Amino acid sequence: MPVTPAAPVLLGNEPGSFPHSVLAERHPAIIRQVRDAFPYGPGQHRALDELLKSCTEGVIEPLPEDAGDRDRWRAWGLDDYAGRSWFDVPWLWSESYFYRRLLGAVGHVGPGAWQGIDPFRPFKRAELDAPETDEELAALDALQDRPEEERARALLHGSLWGNRADLGFRLSAAGTEAAEPAPALVADDSETLWSLLPPSGTGTLCLVADNAGRELVPDLLLIAHLLAEGRIGRAVLHVKPYPYYVSDATAADVVDALQRLAAAPGAAAGYARVLWSAMADGRLTVRAHPFSCAPLPYADLPDDLRAEFASATLTLFKGDLNYRRLVGDRLWPPTTPFQDVTAWFPGPVAALRTLKSDVITGLSAPTESALVAAQGRRWRTGGTHALIQVNASSEMHRK
Repeated sequence: MPVTPAAPVLLGNEPGSFPHSVLAERHPAIIRQVRDAFPYGPGQHRALDELLKSCTEGVIEPLPEDAGDRDRWRAWGLDDYAGRSWFDVPWLWSESYFYRRLLGAVGHVGPGAWQGIDPFRPFKRAELDAPETDEELAALDALQDRPEEERARALLHGSLWGNRADLGFRLSAAGTEAAEPAPALVADDSETLWSLLPPSGTGTLCLVADNAGRELVPDLLLIAHLLAEGRIGRAVLHVKPYPYYVSDATAADVVDALQRLAAAPGAAAGYARVLWSAMADGRLTVRAHPFSCAPLPYADLPDDLRAEFASATLTLFKGDLNYRRLVGDRLWPPTTPFQDVTAWFPGPVAALRTLKSDVITGLSAPTESALVAAQGRRWRTGGTHALIQVNASSEMHRK
């Protein structure tokens, strides 16, 4: 666990705060978007209406007795939080449980014709099929004659800034991504990251994905490059076992992204062939562990995931939600060392993240002062700044 004193856990009960706006504004907007995206029947419409009322005015209710994952959610804290306002429990928990309840409302879970239908698929496909994706894939052609280190650096930054395609963020913040004309890294440990993935590497990279669409594509491109150039011998891509947080990647989204790459002209199709071959021979594995959708910090990793990450050469967490779970969803002082709040992690760990929530660690004091002077608190949530942070030590090495 972190060696620094614990900061307050983020709640959603402070009007005007970012967590409060997510619960009070973003979640109702998502319910309306999902309701309009499919020809749902009367029962689903009633369930969505009930969820809307519950999450804005009511209290957290338990899952139905026959829910297959009821015991799992009880182990994750449902018994402690049932009957309480959505705004008065840890924000990470209430936000995660909202998506589980949304899946129940539309019939994604349980028996019926709608079982397994991703309620967010139209948004993901629109993102993946957008003209901007064609432009980004076409840009790969210009990279082919560049030195390997330059290509690697470009693909790393593509993976980093691809997170700005996060659909859940855009549903309630349309247009804000372009507000800052020159987004900047607030922390950059990329040299340390590359030292863990040398050109002669044969180790394993665990990449814990965040969003589908135009973020997952550059994640896959980065993996393809690392495999093709011998920086790693194997990659494990962790995705969500079911639709989550609007745009979070599932195995079906990986297939969609690979097919999108394979159908593209030029260099993009070459990357697709590398990935397809790597999946066929086991050098690239897709993993969907139930804990990937847990409403808990990664410090509570189950033993099998802990062992997997401990054996990896590097575990790379993508995106804002994974960052919140990695360092703890707390209002840390921004200068709290990243190494301290990830000291518990069982192996070398890195975070690639654009900033879309209040949680932040590892900043220098001058960087924090400059950001506050320029934007107040907005730099934390606007998606206009990013970070690459690495803790190269493992828990085992520190003992």
